[in-house]
Amino acid sequence: MPDLHPPEYDVIVVGGGGSGLAAAVSAAEHGGSVLLLEKRPVLGGTTGIAVGSFTAAGTRLQQQKGISDTPAEHAEDAAKFAPATIEACNHEPLRRFFLERAADTLAWLEGLGLSFYGPSPEPPNRVPRMHNVVPGARAYIVALQLKLQALGGTVQTSADVQRLVRDGDRVAGVEALVAGRLQTYRARRGVILAAGDYAGNGAMIARFKGEAFSAVEGINPYATGDGHRLAEEAGARLLNMDITYGPELRFVAPVRKPFDRCLPVGGRWGRLLGAIARRLPAAIMRAYIKRLLVTWQHPEDALFDDGAILINRRGERFANERQSPARELAVVPQPDKEAFLLLDGRLCRRYSAWPHFISTAPDIAYAYVADYLRLRPDVAIQDDTLAAVARRRGLDPRVLEQTVAAFNRYARGEADDPYGRTGDTQTARALRLSGSDDPYGRTGDTHPMEQGPWLLLGPVKAYFTTTEGGAAINQRLQVLDQQSRPIPGLHAVGQNGLGGQVLWGHGLHIAWAITSGRLAGQAVMADE
Repeated sequence: MPDLHPPEYDVIVVGGGGSGLAAAVSAAEHGGSVLLLEKRPVLGGTTGIAVGSFTAAGTRLQQQKGISDTPAEHAEDAAKFAPATIEACNHEPLRRFFLERAADTLAWLEGLGLSFYGPSPEPPNRVPRMHNVVPGARAYIVALQLKLQALGGTVQTSADVQRLVRDGDRVAGVEALVAGRLQTYRARRGVILAAGDYAGNGAMIARFKGEAFSAVEGINPYATGDGHRLAEEAGARLLNMDITYGPELRFVAPVRKPFDRCLPVGGRWGRLLGAIARRLPAAIMRAYIKRLLVTWQHPEDALFDDGAILINRRGERFANERQSPARELAVVPQPDKEAFLLLDGRLCRRYSAWPHFISTAPDIAYAYVADYLRLRPDVAIQDDTLAAVARRRGLDPRVLEQTVAAFNRYARGEADDPYGRTGDTQTARALRLSGSDDPYGRTGDTHPMEQGPWLLLGPVKAYFTTTEGGAAINQRLQVLDQQSRPIPGLHAVGQNGLGGQVLWGHGLHIAWAITSGRLAGQAVMADE
């Protein structure tokens, strides 16, 4: 099969998610001929399956609402999201550099025809900073793809980049497997790595985080660390490779096509939808975002603190539900790597109204029992009896009833005696406080699960949402070697080029992905 594309371009971008498309568009805007290579048949990456929040300070939408904010204040607040041990690993100057340019990126996206709802609050941010793209993250992909096409950029999907091509010390192109053939493409000005994180690469996770985590799946199974591998092979220094967002429990994705995929995301209709969204009552927008929320978010830890239990497909408990990440790791060896949350009538009532919610997009929308029953009937089953809810999910009613009975003996302080003695409540209470009467070491529960209606939520699986490791970079998005020297011709953006930043909190990863892509496109075209 002949090569359908010319072999040489100014810029080659590896990866067709948000960061790669932004880099390609930016380079093309600055006069470059661009080839974007994506290993999947379609563009999108992890950006394309996200909710789509973009967090930034000093934006036009903030100013319209009279919100006074600065990137410096944002930097102070960004340091409050991650645990202190993780925040200590952050590259503070680079994160400040990014936050100072995020508002300009949001304006750039608006110039491409994208519309945003918000900003919305997310503590500990002192003011509202979270901007949500309408109707969802897929809008980024569509708008950037259309712009790249209009600028004459070339997109090649199903193109798996195998290695970087070098001319001496300089990265001068790539070799990619396309239609079963190894193709060589050369880059006059540089290669930009934008291939996403490594949450779906068990071997890479094991290498940097530990073998125990190697079987945990990534929320995007195609995020396999290709850019990290290419960067390391070129001599890059990798930073924070042991830091991950997760593992955490998440509901499996719905089989049916998400409703927001049916909404317009570009052109006149997309702009009209954005204008309508900004004028809708907040309650209607919260209801809209709630539909996205029950698709992508995770059940709150408070459910377990309040008495919910975790069971496998056999109807058995298998872990201390209050200990994370031990409980997530315990899910992995269960049948189909799946588990279910069981709530009794008391918990169903408790998680039906504020302030007790099953999942949340902070200060935007909260999802309760009724929301899951209405919007996710595939993962929410409710019935009057424990046996009925078990049968509807295909579990053994007898085993589930035995599991609940055993949990209730622990919750009541009725210690099991190996010789059948019962009712020794003083000893039982002492055992319960030590945790030794629960086979998994759970402590502190005082509410047995006794009355319906019963709610079974799941399946849930243990996932890595994203990974925080990436190549060391400078403020020109150039990849740095072990001596912190730029590797000529090589740039990295998004999760490939995090540069040691810690970006916890909603909306920062997408903001970095697109901001770094925009800046890298400029920088590579300015390089001599």
